[in-house]
Amino acid sequence: MSTKSTRRDFIKASAMAGGGFLLSFRWTDALAAPLPESAAGEVSFNSYLSISPDNVITILSPNPEVGQNIKTSFPMIVAEELDADWKNVKVVQANLDTQKFNRQATAGSGAMQHSWDRLRKAGATARLMLMEAAAKRWNVSSATLTTENGFVWHKESGRKLNYGALATEAATVAVPTEVKFKEKKDYKLIGKPIHNVDNAEMIMGKPLYGLDVYRDGMLLAMIERPPFGTKIKSADVTAAKAMPGIVDVVVFKDKVAVLGKSTWQVTKARKLLKVEYEPDGAVESTTDHDRLMKQLLDKQDVKPSRKDGDVDAIFKTAAKVITREYQAPFLSHACMEPMNFFAHVRSDGVELIGPAQLPEDTRKNVAKLLGVELEKVTLEMTRMGGGFGRRQRSDYSMEAAELSSLLKAPVKVMWTREDDMRGGQYRPAMRYRFQAALDAEGNWIGYRMRGVGVNSGNSTRPDHFPAGAVPNFLVDSVDHKSPVTTSPWRAPSENFLGFAEQSFFDEIATAANRDPIEYRLSYLDKAQKTPVGAVKYDIDRMKGVIELVAEKSGWGKNKKVFQGFSAYFSHGSYIAQVAEIEMQNGNPVLRKMVAAVDCGVVVNLSGAYQQVKGGIIDGLGHALYGEVTLKEGVPDQKNFDTYRLIRMKEIPDVEVYFVDSAINPTGLGEPALPPAAAALANAFFKATGKRLYNQPFSKEEAMKGVNLGQSS
Repeated sequence: MSTKSTRRDFIKASAMAGGGFLLSFRWTDALAAPLPESAAGEVSFNSYLSISPDNVITILSPNPEVGQNIKTSFPMIVAEELDADWKNVKVVQANLDTQKFNRQATAGSGAMQHSWDRLRKAGATARLMLMEAAAKRWNVSSATLTTENGFVWHKESGRKLNYGALATEAATVAVPTEVKFKEKKDYKLIGKPIHNVDNAEMIMGKPLYGLDVYRDGMLLAMIERPPFGTKIKSADVTAAKAMPGIVDVVVFKDKVAVLGKSTWQVTKARKLLKVEYEPDGAVESTTDHDRLMKQLLDKQDVKPSRKDGDVDAIFKTAAKVITREYQAPFLSHACMEPMNFFAHVRSDGVELIGPAQLPEDTRKNVAKLLGVELEKVTLEMTRMGGGFGRRQRSDYSMEAAELSSLLKAPVKVMWTREDDMRGGQYRPAMRYRFQAALDAEGNWIGYRMRGVGVNSGNSTRPDHFPAGAVPNFLVDSVDHKSPVTTSPWRAPSENFLGFAEQSFFDEIATAANRDPIEYRLSYLDKAQKTPVGAVKYDIDRMKGVIELVAEKSGWGKNKKVFQGFSAYFSHGSYIAQVAEIEMQNGNPVLRKMVAAVDCGVVVNLSGAYQQVKGGIIDGLGHALYGEVTLKEGVPDQKNFDTYRLIRMKEIPDVEVYFVDSAINPTGLGEPALPPAAAALANAFFKATGKRLYNQPFSKEEAMKGVNLGQSS
């Protein structure tokens, strides 16, 4: 079985259907033009909307599908503007093609923001061309026609034709230079809950994922990798190489790869490897990172990321100064599908197949590694069984390419769960120090924050609230470079920063003897009416989600429930959350999470809800239990028996409310995660009087003997 389906196959299949309409549109400027069948392979366009004579509408979707529901949402947008019958719409995953696509990536919750207008224009353009074809056939003005549910109608005569019947004629119509988009009030698909287009294939176990890829003659490879900061001292591969089914054992770049015909044979042989390692630079442990981060918090002469007012002076004269520190460990991405990739390096080119969030980076890195021209490397994308930023790296795909080059054979590299846990890439470990200065009336007059991290880059967001609201403001960051490999992890840096700052803001409100929601809104008013410096967030949108979550959660009305509040902005979206804890037999139980979301127009209500709920659960689970600790470069956590995830019985009810917005869609895959842990921690304080500062919460003294999951 093979998952291979190329763009050329798609074009050929459309042509063989007996005519039809193949509309291409540029992703860079959304211009559309008819694609003659005779020149299909020669036209340099970026994506294709096709309508076959049997009335099937297909969009070639360029972005990698990592579970963010893009393969469903993209065709929904086209179908909406096309006035198509949804049951006749399907999507085909595109291969990587930099000549035809723009931003062919899944990162930063940006796919929908980038493609919204382009997809709308593709659908709207095709609709006008179909109407023009019908007008010519019936010898009427196109102004007298309308469309509905996949048909062009002439209301006066009652005549109608489905799109398939008009497709071939529409291909000869001049492409309109201007189109008008639907108004939101006229949407029929957008905003509705539509199931994932891959559901049936996933349920039936059809080949969708990288692990499903198979090629004749393919070798399976598993790799032994060195602890962080070490290199191979010696490697005895004799016993492994002698095992049945083993084709070769290769030592390369301080790694040892076992290659064979079956997973079972390779797994057994790998266990017989005898590899010794020695230091290659710094060999670090978690105790080293804890010490280094504490030192970096006190480092002098750090250049500010943003500075407003006279921070030093205001802290010297403040009536009250609050100082708090928060720390987070490394985290695994813990994707359900471990890393894997297929490569076949031939003399005439390199074929790559597998799960990649940044496929163009993967292609470039492989080309550079092998010393081949970029044009000779092709990449076919599979659906991903989770990514969360891990699959933005190319290490696992480069391993497959290098082994294929060495073995002169097609190779699929497969990581085990243990490989995934031990081999990085991790969410960076981080530590923050926050300080707030209050005057005698409890007014917030000064703010100072430093972020430090291990391979975190910039661990702060200097233009976030309270920037613009507090007159004396200072943010800076320091980073420690480590041999421990890290990569973006769902909502990079903000995944922990959101918890730390939102918890700290709750402490400030408590110290000022103010309600946390009322206090936040008052300072948003200050940033709006009398801003200090630049305000780079949308105050009205932030207020909107805060007010909505207060309303929907019944904030402060149920005295038997302990509520915690947080609100955060990231990836273009605004989310406010309220956690509700009840005391049951003396134990705090997390009963409910309420979220209010402003992500612009909601394309697929079902997918949007899943993204928000999934982000909240992910944020809660990792804050409660997740950590990777190291001893001399070796992770202590190797599988899910030691890397604790949240369990089904511990998941609270989640209510999600979306702001009725008309602005273009903004990010949704990541924004719900950062505020979740803070809402929980603030509710925990209300219930117990104890604050949580470090993650995982389960190791905090305040959490000893506490089970937040609902008891049976």
